[in-house]
Amino acid sequence: MRHVQGRARRAGAALAAALTWTGLLAGCSSDGRDPLGGGGPPGRPPAAEDVIRVTPGDGGTAVRPGERLRVRAPGGRLEKVTVHRSQDAQTTTVPGRISEDGLTWRPDEDRLALAAKYTVDAVAVDSRGRRAARHTTFTTWVPDQRFIGYVTPENRATVGTGMIVSISFSREIAHRAAVERAVRVTARPPVEIRPHWFGKDRLDFRPERYWKPGTEVTVHLGLRDVEGARGVYGLQDKTFAFTVGRSQVSLVDAAAHTMQVRRDGRLLATVPITAGAPKHPTYNGKMVVMDMLEVTRMNSRTVGFGGEYDIPDVPHAMKLTDSGTFLHGNYWAPDAPGQTNVSHGCVGLTDVKGGGSDTPAGWFFDRTLVGDVVEVVHSKDRTVAPDNGLGGWNMGWKEWKAGSAVK
Repeated sequence: MRHVQGRARRAGAALAAALTWTGLLAGCSSDGRDPLGGGGPPGRPPAAEDVIRVTPGDGGTAVRPGERLRVRAPGGRLEKVTVHRSQDAQTTTVPGRISEDGLTWRPDEDRLALAAKYTVDAVAVDSRGRRAARHTTFTTWVPDQRFIGYVTPENRATVGTGMIVSISFSREIAHRAAVERAVRVTARPPVEIRPHWFGKDRLDFRPERYWKPGTEVTVHLGLRDVEGARGVYGLQDKTFAFTVGRSQVSLVDAAAHTMQVRRDGRLLATVPITAGAPKHPTYNGKMVVMDMLEVTRMNSRTVGFGGEYDIPDVPHAMKLTDSGTFLHGNYWAPDAPGQTNVSHGCVGLTDVKGGGSDTPAGWFFDRTLVGDVVEVVHSKDRTVAPDNGLGGWNMGWKEWKAGSAVK
């Protein structure tokens, strides 16, 4: 789905429509459709934002360093809080502690960092013992007249062969050619790597075909004092690197209800799946795993639906698009995988409540890297847009190269 809340697992580091217990699965999609599927468990789960309060608020931008970072469970008890801070493609854990009464988490450091992205993952139980998970993010203030680039993937990460280098800028870039010239992406062994702009604030890089396993990729942002817009200059002069791991490409056949998982070209397994129902089909095309969440909440209201579903503990969730397509574990519609498509656009694998390591979903999650490719075929929907997540592999090489601002 578009909006997710839960515990995060990072490399290198929507869902079920709550129709009936035996009812349909929900899903996700790029035009407001949800990724998952199925009927949720009986009873109305607590709203995570009511159980877990996070400040600064989710989606906040330009948060000033003097604001206080707090996680609270005013009507329950916090079980776990993990906070990560990302700056210049490097992610660190923010130290902090939960109070003895379980009501509050506070960081050890007093001030927020400048030009950083914070990610908060919290799990709590309410006064009735019902568990809720929340995943929020916010970015802090970038000094006036400066811009920075947020780089994907993280520095020193090991990624799948489908990873695309994606740089999101803190401001719209008017002088795109100047900024493009200041960014260098190189590989060892050498391969041609070309840029493509999506709008005025995102610049992606990729080779013509998937990276070869073992490739070492270096990204240099020579942005310091480069004028990105009138009177606005770059702040960074940084170098990042990541390594391409083994090749894993998974082919989802929405008509056959199967997913073939291939490692370095060899078939590892054929796994039963459930994809988007006829009214909410799954996108066709190549998608790249962007994030991995051991457990997350999926709520239909966050992706433009009414109160169709609200599942607080979706296990083994792997994000495939910005619009909310996930590949995830499904415990609420156990008869669907391999038989029928019941989601709102997501791909569901058999799982158990809480997530099992010996289930198809757990097996796949444990063998997946951020950057792995999941390709969907034989779905009655259009191909996913190249700028929806890391979907650039759905664009031909000639068209990709035409997206450069340097002519």
